[in-house]
Amino acid sequence: MKILLFCCRGFETMEFAPFVDVFGWARNDFHYDTEVVTCGFSKVVTSTFGIPITVDKTFDEICADDYAALAIPGGFENYGFYEDAFDPRFLNLIAEFDRQGKYIASICVGALPIGKSGVLVGRSATTYHLSGGARQQQLAAFGVHVIPNQRIVQDRNIITSFCPETAADVAFRLLTCLVGKEKASAVITAMGY
Repeated sequence: MKILLFCCRGFETMEFAPFVDVFGWARNDFHYDTEVVTCGFSKVVTSTFGIPITVDKTFDEICADDYAALAIPGGFENYGFYEDAFDPRFLNLIAEFDRQGKYIASICVGALPIGKSGVLVGRSATTYHLSGGARQQQLAAFGVHVIPNQRIVQDRNIITSFCPETAADVAFRLLTCLVGKEKASAVITAMGY
């Protein structure tokens, strides 16, 4: 199965890497059918703090039908994150994954495009909780029931979290959803968690 790891401009590498590593361990060491495919609006996406990442596919090369899940790292506004994250094409992609009942996992402010897409109206989620809760208020304005002090919130097929510290746990949660608790536990143990 393929997991689409969408890289908006200004994404945080700390929130990107756990998906690559967790699913890489699952594939390499345990031979699980888990392949991460990176994607962005351009072939090279510059992350927060200016690190360029060459992605596997550009947006025009992907179709939601080909993937079991969508993973969304958060990022920084002053590095252009919301310009990509709130792009109507990306919001439509999120909505398509949700329509198909596929898992969508985000870290930190990666929840905001999910909220803006409309798929979280009336559902529970969280996002970055520090700085006076401004990002959680922004998420609530999209009609989302925000759970402010819970590290990770899962509402059916959508997983959200409240800061970069949760990154590995979100990747493990997504792995568990896709391969089951027993298989995921083997990877988690092998990685020393």
